[in-house]
Formats: sequence, C-alpha cells, structure tokens
Amino acid sequence: MLRLLLPLALAAFVAAASPAADAQSLSPQQRQEVEAVLRDYLKRNPEFLIEVLQAAEEKQQANQLARARDTIVAERRELTQNPADPVGGNPKGDVTIVEFFDYRCPYCKQVKPIVEQVLKQDRNVRVVYKEFPILGRDSVYASRAALAAMKQDKYLPFHHALMAYRGQLGEEAVMTVARQTGLDVERLKRDMDNPAVEQTIAANRALAERIGIRGTPAFIVGDDLVPGAVDPGSLKALVDKARKG
Repeated sequence: MLRLLLPLALAAFVAAASPAADAQSLSPQQRQEVEAVLRDYLKRNPEFLIEVLQAAEEKQQANQLARARDTIVAERRELTQNPADPVGGNPKGDVTIVEFFDYRCPYCKQVKPIVEQVLKQDRNVRVVYKEFPILGRDSVYASRAALAAMKQDKYLPFHHALMAYRGQLGEEAVMTVARQTGLDVERLKRDMDNPAVEQTIAANRALAERIGIRGTPAFIVGDDLVPGAVDPGSLKALVDKARKG
C-alpha cells in the first residue's frame, strides 16, 4: 500500500512546496530524503492512507460520471427513441427513465416497485426498458423471450411477471411464466429465434459499454446516470431535474 501511495504523496508534497515544480525535478538524494519523511509520516498516520484512497476513488467516480454524461448526450436518440425497445409508463411522457436490467438480478427486482411508485405518482413519465442480460445463459434466454413477446403485444405483462418471479429463472420457468401470462408459447419460441432479438440485446450491450454501465440495475434520467439501486426520493428528484432541463 505504501509503495502504491508514496508516488501520489510525493507529488502532492512537492506541488505544495513549490507549485511550479514536480517530483521529477528532485535529485535522487532529495527524493530519497523526502520519501523517507513521507514513509514515516504514513506509518504514523495510517488514517491518511484512507483519506488518499477515498479522494482517489471519488475523483475516479467523478471522471467516470462526467464521461458517461457526455456519452448520454451523444447517444440520446439511441437511449430514448430506439423503436426496438419496449416502452412503459406514459409513451408520450415528457421525461424518460431508461433502465438497464437483468431478470435474474435481485437488485433489479427490489427496485422495480420504486420505479412503479414513481410512474403511479407522475403520469407524465415514460420508461424505456433496455434488456441487458449479464448474469449468464438463463438471463439471455429470459431477455430473448421478453423481446419476442412484443410480437404478441404482451411485453409489459410478461416483463412484470418475470420481475415478480421468485426462484431460479431457467428456461422452463420462463416458459411457465409465459404460458401464465397468456402468451402463445410455441409462437414465442419461434419469435425468439428472430435475428432482430439478438441484435437488440447486442446493441444494448454495446451502448452500455460506451456509457460505462457494467452492472444492473442502471438508470439514466436526463443527462444523469445512476448505477445501482435508487430510492424513490432520488428517482423523483432526477425526474424533476430532467423536466426543468
């Protein structure tokens, strides 16, 4: 840990002592002397290590969110207006929540009632569902089935039923849920093999990678990316912010 942090501490020390200088301007002997002082300080003040790590992590997160925001602006149409994506809430709503999710993700299931609560309270919000199966083969199968259900105009009830399902969501369970939702299962299986289904999933994966989304759930509202679960107040605040522009 000391070896990792010493160069950072050394650079900060030199910059503070002489803003126009840098660590490379020190002679080998000066560098050794400064490093010895810093090493001793870090050993006697381990809490400083935590502060440095936290500051570095916060800076990295801020940089990632800034890059994500630029990509979100550039990819606005792909995020919110792709005709291949299912839409919920008010299709003509003035604010769009984009959700990247996986049917086998427990956090996606936990956050679903929160999204539904916001939609119930604000009738002028639309949701774009980005199928983003990242938890293995069964996740991909569930996403393919859900997208194929669009051909029977049953995506939303099937989506809600899959999200509500408790237990191992394998192929048999997916088809059981489909049957219970009123889908023609044999037609569903045929439609799952449509190349457009895999193209939509591949496009979502590529879009997520460009934005920097690596897990589920992930929400985009306006220009903001929220990786991970979100509480009702925060989601509503993001909607209000996006509405104000």
